[in-house]
Parts: sequence; structure tokens; C-alpha cells
Amino acid sequence: MQRWRGLEDIPQDWGRSVVTIGSYDGVHRGHQLIIGRAVERARELGVPSVVVTFDPHPSEVVRPGSHPPLLAPHARRAELMAELGVDAVLVLPFTTGFSQLSPADFVVKVLVDKLHAQHVVEGPNFRFGHRAAGDVAFLRELGGTYDFGVEVVDLFVSGEAGGGLPFSSTLVRRLVADGDVTGAMEILGRPHRVEGVVVRGAQRGRELGFPTANVETLPHTAIPADGVYAGWLTVGGEAMPAAISVGTNVQFDATERTVEAYAIDRVGLELYGLHAAVDFLAYLRGMQKFESIDALLACMADDVKQARDLVAAHEAAAVTG
Repeated sequence: MQRWRGLEDIPQDWGRSVVTIGSYDGVHRGHQLIIGRAVERARELGVPSVVVTFDPHPSEVVRPGSHPPLLAPHARRAELMAELGVDAVLVLPFTTGFSQLSPADFVVKVLVDKLHAQHVVEGPNFRFGHRAAGDVAFLRELGGTYDFGVEVVDLFVSGEAGGGLPFSSTLVRRLVADGDVTGAMEILGRPHRVEGVVVRGAQRGRELGFPTANVETLPHTAIPADGVYAGWLTVGGEAMPAAISVGTNVQFDATERTVEAYAIDRVGLELYGLHAAVDFLAYLRGMQKFESIDALLACMADDVKQARDLVAAHEAAAVTG
């Protein structure tokens, strides 16, 4: 899959294509319907599929300080889009100047002059251009002028997560913030992930016999509520069952909020300086302060047992279908 940063990265000989535009943070199951249809339509037409997205999130430019917590960095989104069969991802730097393009100018500058769109696939609430003045009806009008088709795909899948609300990135962020990583997983179609470089912490886990990888998360990451979770720690492509702690270490009166993962039944791991991903499967308990170190150790041992069993059950279910 090709990855472009800015319009100038698009090959000059780029031909017709099928395009979909959006932030697509999280690439959740609703997003997957739209992107999947764009890929399918591109194959029907015999042309490449392109996803156009933005960096930073448009809200940060339009309303500084309002950047939402991110469900996935752009590199992760690109990986997920590649798995859906997308041929190219274009990340447009979202600047103040870019935000002031009228809807018509946006279409000409991006879809017509650079991507030579033959077909555009969007959700029903798609908005574009200055002050989000463009909608799918206007996009269809412009398609008639500039010779591209427009297809609207209903992304509003709903399930039990969030009380049956339609799937959305906003809902996933809320569930993650509440610690409901199981609900978030229903919408995403996979566990919520945070990632970053493993850095040195206070090393209390090592001293207690539960050495953890302290993951320095990326800016604006959507981090689950404080607590202990079951999940996976992935380093170098290897996913290891893990017990995960999020929050300040109240036992030792720490003040820095951290994400730490203990790779279950693994010894001798040297992970400092490596990039790691932490995937959240299930919430186990809230953070608490114990009366003694022995009580803490007993609870940690129980956390590890619960995490081991939950991950094993999930992996077994995935194998059996």
C-alpha cells in the first residue's frame, strides 16, 4: 500500500481512482463498511482505492485545544486500512489555510486535480470544506460537473455497547475513558490499543517479582480509565498475554499516570527502548491501596491468573470460530 503525506506526494502519473475521505480514527466497524465498499467499488472499476485523512485532527485547527483523544495513530490506521485492501492512504496536513478552502475548491484541489476521482464513497453525515459547508448532496452536484460518481454508505451499525447507540469514534472514546474496553472492542472489531516506546520507570514491579513494560504513550492517546486489565503486550510482532495496570501507583503514592504491562509467564525480557503495543481485552478491577505488600502481591497474583485465563479463553474462541 502506498502512503502519501500531502498532495505533492501523489505520483504525477496517477490515474483515476475511487476515493473516500474522513478522519477514520480507530477504523471501527462503521468505518470498515465505508472503506470496504470503496475497495470493492475500485475493484469493480479496475482502479486503485484511496483513503484521504487529516493530520492533525481538524478540530484542533478549527478549535485549538479541542483535540480529541486518538484511538489510533496514523501509522496504525494505515495498517488497518491496508488489511481492508486499500491501495493508498493520503494524509493531508490540516492547516488553517487548508481549513479555509471552500467545498468546491476542496473537491477541485484534492479529488479532481490530484486524485482524478472516478467514484467517491462516503457516510451520510460527511461534511467538507470551510466551516463544513459541503455535504453529500453538494458532493453529488460537483460529481456531475467533474465526472465522478458519489455513493453513500450507511455506517450506523449498533450493538449492545454503549446501550445500543450507533457505532462512532466518539462512543469508543467514551467507553475507553470509562474503562469499558469490552464495549470498545465490540465497536472496533478488535481490542483497543495504545502504543509507544518502553521506558524505565520506578522498577517497583521488578522488585515485587512482576516486571512490567512501562509504555510511554503517544500524544493525545485515548487511554483507558485507571485500573487493572487483561490483554496483550506486543513487541516485535509477538503478542504476549499480559496483565496491564493503568494509572498512578497509589500503593507507593506515585503521581505520574502510566500504562504498564506484565508479560505473563515470560522471564528475562529486555524491552527498554523498543516500540510496544498494549491491547486491552477486559477490565479486572479498579486501582486500590493495600494494607501490606503481602496483600498487594496476593492481589497481583490473582490479577495475573484472571488475565491468563481470560486471554486463553479469548484466543481459544477465536480459533474455534
